[in-house]
Amino acid sequence: MSEKKEEFNKHNYSADSIQALEGMEHVRMRPSMYIGDVGVRGLHHLVYEVVDNSIDEALAGHCNNITVTINEDNSITTEDDGRGIPVDIHKKEGISALEVVMTKIGAGGKFDKDSYKVSGGLHGVGVSCVNALSEHLRATVYRDGKIWEQEYERGKSLYPVKAIGETDKRGTTVTFKPDPTIFTQTLEYSYDTLASRMRELAYLNKGITVHLVDKRHKKDDGSFEGETFHSEEGLKEFIKFLDGNREPLMNDVISFEGEKNGVPVEVAMVYNTSYAENLHSYVNNINTHEGGTHLSGFRRGLTHTLKKYADESGMLDKLKFDIAGDDFREGLTAIVSVKVQEPQFEGQTKTKLGNREVSAAVSQSVSEMLTNYLEEHPDDAKTIVQKVILAAQARHAAQKAREMVQRKTVMSIGGLPGKLSDCSEQDPSKCEVYLVEGDSAGGTAKQGRDRAFQAILPLRGKILNVEKAMTHKVFENEEIKNIFTALGVTIGTEEDSKALNLSKLRYHKIVIMCDADIDGSHIETLILTFFFRYMKELIENGHIYIATPPLYLVKKGNKKQYAWNDEERQAIMEEFGESAKIQRYKGLGEMNAEQLWDTTMNPEFRTLRQIHIDNGVEADRVFSMLMGDEVPPRREFIEKNAIYANIDA
Repeated sequence: MSEKKEEFNKHNYSADSIQALEGMEHVRMRPSMYIGDVGVRGLHHLVYEVVDNSIDEALAGHCNNITVTINEDNSITTEDDGRGIPVDIHKKEGISALEVVMTKIGAGGKFDKDSYKVSGGLHGVGVSCVNALSEHLRATVYRDGKIWEQEYERGKSLYPVKAIGETDKRGTTVTFKPDPTIFTQTLEYSYDTLASRMRELAYLNKGITVHLVDKRHKKDDGSFEGETFHSEEGLKEFIKFLDGNREPLMNDVISFEGEKNGVPVEVAMVYNTSYAENLHSYVNNINTHEGGTHLSGFRRGLTHTLKKYADESGMLDKLKFDIAGDDFREGLTAIVSVKVQEPQFEGQTKTKLGNREVSAAVSQSVSEMLTNYLEEHPDDAKTIVQKVILAAQARHAAQKAREMVQRKTVMSIGGLPGKLSDCSEQDPSKCEVYLVEGDSAGGTAKQGRDRAFQAILPLRGKILNVEKAMTHKVFENEEIKNIFTALGVTIGTEEDSKALNLSKLRYHKIVIMCDADIDGSHIETLILTFFFRYMKELIENGHIYIATPPLYLVKKGNKKQYAWNDEERQAIMEEFGESAKIQRYKGLGEMNAEQLWDTTMNPEFRTLRQIHIDNGVEADRVFSMLMGDEVPPRREFIEKNAIYANIDA
């Protein structure tokens, strides 16, 4: 970091470094254009945007500590020990640079190459967007021996920037409260969601300390709930955390960092006994879940280097077929992080890196560093090649099973699963299919559904746990074959044998409907694990939902009302009086067709929970923990997150 400091200290970070690109009138009218949505994800994204400013200071070598506090009223305070946002007068705008940064969309030092070499954030939207979407924001700057302050309401300053005291500290503190007229769904921050992102940032920027404090919850000793995230080894520790629930094939994590063609590249990877490929990529701390040139460069460098080593070792001499790129990545968990001065993002959600020069930089870096590692660790190298050979053999077996699925899928309606009760509507955007636990509940659902647009596919018992199954076993499983065939999707192309083809998807709503008990939750998790590992695009495109059947029916005389939780049940009982009778639904089969339609399947009254992947890295870790072999972390997670306080015998 010292070399970076010398480089950046050549330039004076002042008001002239701040460039105002455009006005911000659109932000409040079209908030989703700037932060994705105005639901839970957008609410949390406000925090990330402010923290990204502090991370940029850290990347430039000027910040070591960042504190994020969830206040009692769900407002957020972020504090750093960076240089402090400049407060002198901006020549072009004629106002304080602080006010420019806070009130002009796209204004900030990250657009000035002399101030920041690289920067994160939502493509330059920055803290002004947060200000526009907050009912109140206060910015406090500790700089040049003084404390400066300015407050805003819905993006507009309440008074000019003013000095309110003297100080020997430096940095920037921002406190904001999201605007309830914008964020109508919820204003409550999730500690776990913020903790996941702060942990991620600490791993991606080793040496930085990130504190998270939750003033809404006090411990027994009177202190507030919170965590401190700090990593000295960066991605190497990140891999250990992410892969902690899997059995490793080697004693240590392969990690390296360097710079090629002006692009800093950091990679950490490890092979485990699982059959899944888990690659996570970042550009300037942004999770590029759609991949891009850096990920293709990593794959090319990995495949080329391992193939060359395996050929030279003679271990492939007896193999009767070629090794494919997928074989080198089975059971691989890897993180690729690059820093790019001017990243070009593409893709549906603008999280796919398009810079062509990055591909070669990453590929060359991986080839050089991995070659050195394999030469220095011959035992690990042999273990990896043996894993690759096993993966190739399994791939050939899986190909036969996959071809059977393909043949059934491409057939006409007569080739659909016998258990599927299809709908009459032909437009996939209007169709929905219910994956129902058990034949009994499936029968009730068939009777209660609207046949015009609702299809029913009963699933027998608990489907295969794909987290612990070889790929060909997954495609041979009858229930999974039925899901593929019913949905009409195919898997595998000439370019990518794991790619999913959604062009013939028959239903745009895929609803998982299970009993509202422990077993039902387990089945939901098994199905979600399958979708996450083999059909992730369905989740990413918003096609996967979970139905929410009621837990109780409260009756008194001719009056009846359903309750989805204990609080609702108690409120209804108080309204109905002491003589009210309660029926606890232990399963979907206990409801008749009319009740199931009224509560769970009727679009006018039902509640469907759409499944999103907010953090692919954390989702990967949780699925491997819940469905893997390690029992203690799974037990700890369930105890912490259990929602069924009373389990019926």
